[in-house]
Amino acid sequence: MSCDKIITITRQYGSGGHDIGKLLSERLGIPFYDKELISLAAKKSGVSPEVFAQADERMSNSLLYTLSTGLYNYGNGFSAMGDLPMNDRLYILQHKIIKEKAEKEVFVVVGRCADYILKEYDNVVRVFVYADLDVRARRAVERQDIEASRARQAVSKVDKNRANYYSFYSGQKWGAPENYDLCLNSTKLSVEQAADLIIDYLKITGNKS
Repeated sequence: MSCDKIITITRQYGSGGHDIGKLLSERLGIPFYDKELISLAAKKSGVSPEVFAQADERMSNSLLYTLSTGLYNYGNGFSAMGDLPMNDRLYILQHKIIKEKAEKEVFVVVGRCADYILKEYDNVVRVFVYADLDVRARRAVERQDIEASRARQAVSKVDKNRANYYSFYSGQKWGAPENYDLCLNSTKLSVEQAADLIIDYLKITGNKS
């Protein structure tokens, strides 16, 4: 199946959103961007990828500074990047990279407020992947080597950080159904089945095949 859509994947921690997005890109034959965006941002800025990795998808603590300098509207031009905290610098660079790529190609992108960044594009399908907390906690134990006794707390903390990050940069509520075209509960689905459902959605809503 060929694809003429950009697909953004927003996901709860442990819901399998990354793996679903990766498989989806392979099935559709289009590029996949997640942590790859950190490397691209590092190359564009000269900042170490390791430094950016520490700031990835974390909200800046510079809200008052950001508001006072008029940089709260990230979609309308960027300035004084050297003065910004690392979190803001990474967001701005990823924002620019995502938009630049949207002008040239279709792709699958995970996280990073991509659904908001590309809100004015007609060829975007916005997907939110979620799952029951117990399933996500178990996956965190299996995949991330997190102690079982603190898995639920760890999962909830990551989700809170993602929600704060999304709210800070977009002004919208993370996970609110009205912000997405498709909300997918992956609790009882394999990665393959979840990818199949998204592909079915693309076919139903008129993607070229």
